[in-house]
Amino acid sequence: MRTIRNVADRLIGLSAILGSVGLLAEMIIILTDVVGRAFGAPLYGSQDLVIMTMVTVVFGGMAICDRKGGHIAIDLFEDHYSRLFNRIVDAGSALLGAIIFAMIAWTVFESAKLSIMLNLSTNLLNLPKAWFQWGLCGFALLTSFGMLLRAVELAFHNHNIHKESPFV
Repeated sequence: MRTIRNVADRLIGLSAILGSVGLLAEMIIILTDVVGRAFGAPLYGSQDLVIMTMVTVVFGGMAICDRKGGHIAIDLFEDHYSRLFNRIVDAGSALLGAIIFAMIAWTVFESAKLSIMLNLSTNLLNLPKAWFQWGLCGFALLTSFGMLLRAVELAFHNHNIHKESPFV
């Protein structure tokens, strides 16, 4: 189980790095466009680039958000319930999150197949939409895998990774 966790942490770290690179690229694109607009020469296709890079920014950081415990959690009654009940709730919510992200990945994969069939691309730069949909699919699957692994660790090993995250 430790090996699987190490591999998952490395993939999650890579995903976060890709999301960070996407954020940096998006910042450069917007800055270039704004400065260009001030001089009467906006960056052609900036809207296409910003929209497609948002896929990397949002979904690239989703797995590390879960790994660090960054998703919304309401622990108002946590002190009033037993540790076992809290562990069951945590494992159940991680499992539900894994299912949701797996469904997102499947839906986006189906959408990518349609994009290929219809030869869909962005408005100005004609970038194939399927590439970005496959990226989103990969990021969603990684997030789903991380959540599933967390659910298994909570359910069978009483091991809460949020308490000892290497990313904190």
